[in-house]
Amino acid sequence: MSGHSKWSTIKRKKGAIDAKKGKIFTKIIKEISLAARLGGADPEGNSRLRAAIMAAKTENMPKDNIDRAIKKGSGELGGASAYEELTYEGYGPGGVAVLVDVMTDNKKRTVSEIRHIFSKYGGNLAENGSVSWIFEKKGSILVSKENIGEDELMEIALEAGAEDVRDEDHEFEVITDPASFEKVKKALEERELPYESASVTFVPKNTVKLGEDKADQMLKLMEKMEDNDDVQNVYANFDIPDDIMEKLS
Repeated sequence: MSGHSKWSTIKRKKGAIDAKKGKIFTKIIKEISLAARLGGADPEGNSRLRAAIMAAKTENMPKDNIDRAIKKGSGELGGASAYEELTYEGYGPGGVAVLVDVMTDNKKRTVSEIRHIFSKYGGNLAENGSVSWIFEKKGSILVSKENIGEDELMEIALEAGAEDVRDEDHEFEVITDPASFEKVKKALEERELPYESASVTFVPKNTVKLGEDKADQMLKLMEKMEDNDDVQNVYANFDIPDDIMEKLS
């Protein structure tokens, strides 16, 4: 299974165990505030803010927290933080390509921390453009196989404008063009078909298969990146065979 969908599954399972809600809330609040600052406080006319609010609700964030983040971002409360969005590129164990999206108010601190995580777990920070060409921006919706068959899902998704439906172990992954993402997601919701996750993400064009040692390092690198307060998203093109994943889990 490819890195982006595999990691989404791993994160959900870990979340059910250790529920690091504080860190998750911090990341979502940053995203809500920046989205409101850049595109306004009305989610109807601000798709980025609408997506951030949906993510907040998925994590059961209290409505007061959401409203406060919107008001802070739009300047209604004052004292909005001057967050800067950056993407770092690097290589993980075994030559895995890694993209790291950050939102920071201290670039010097953040790049130092990102470089340290890469080097500690068998990777290295690289120059801009080194690995970004390996990824394409796509909508990704994960649907449990327990809820629908592949043929039926294929019919619904493709009719709504999806590009592909992929078989990913216990789930199907619906791939869309970013412009069609909301329409496809709405089509699933209208059929009352629950999905495990839905986001516009970076999907790798190719993958790097890892053995047990490299896989263990890679998963630790991903986890440490996700744990960093300035990191919003991490994308990688690793492929870990299911038997190794079971062993490492």
